[in-house]
Amino acid sequence: MAVPEDQIRVLLAEDMQLLREALVGLLSLEPDIIVVAQAADGSGALAAAEEHQPDVAVVDIAMPGSDGIEVAAVLRERLPQCRVLILTGLPGPGMVRKALSAGVVGFLPKEVGAAELADAVRTVASGGRVLPPDLAIAAMDATVSPLTQRETEVLRLAATGAGPTEIAAKLFITYGTARNYLTTAVTKLNARNRIDAVRIATEQGWL
Repeated sequence: MAVPEDQIRVLLAEDMQLLREALVGLLSLEPDIIVVAQAADGSGALAAAEEHQPDVAVVDIAMPGSDGIEVAAVLRERLPQCRVLILTGLPGPGMVRKALSAGVVGFLPKEVGAAELADAVRTVASGGRVLPPDLAIAAMDATVSPLTQRETEVLRLAATGAGPTEIAAKLFITYGTARNYLTTAVTKLNARNRIDAVRIATEQGWL
């Protein structure tokens, strides 16, 4: 079916089916907005974007496979005309800065109302940004990661559930070295343990 030129073409990517369908329903009520595709994960979002060429991608920040920030970075390269609007809870300042660097042009809470969602889509489609003042200030105040590149790599693998043995094998280092990197990362982040270190680094956008 042909889409009128004056309608904003939207891709909606959200792994929670109920929320995704609700958002699609809300946007479908707007006469100038049409949802041309839906996706439940990052790879699906990228495939749908390639096929349907949306003007705006409304993307959950946390999805199976590629997350919203990774999707935004790929779309910036492959489909620069597609503007990315992130759905999220309360992102840390580092996460906001990372998202902006990836080409994200807006943030919306998942509890957003119909009118606010539609207005945000129109704003980014017309070349504007949707960034709450508190998030903008937080991004400006974001600190640089204290982790070295190797510590970041080790912690990123730990975030997938990998233990020291698996990390050592993947990075071609010894078991003891892998444990030392993990210990150093935990110490630098003032974390309670490895899991807490992953949480802190993720919230800050360092992984």
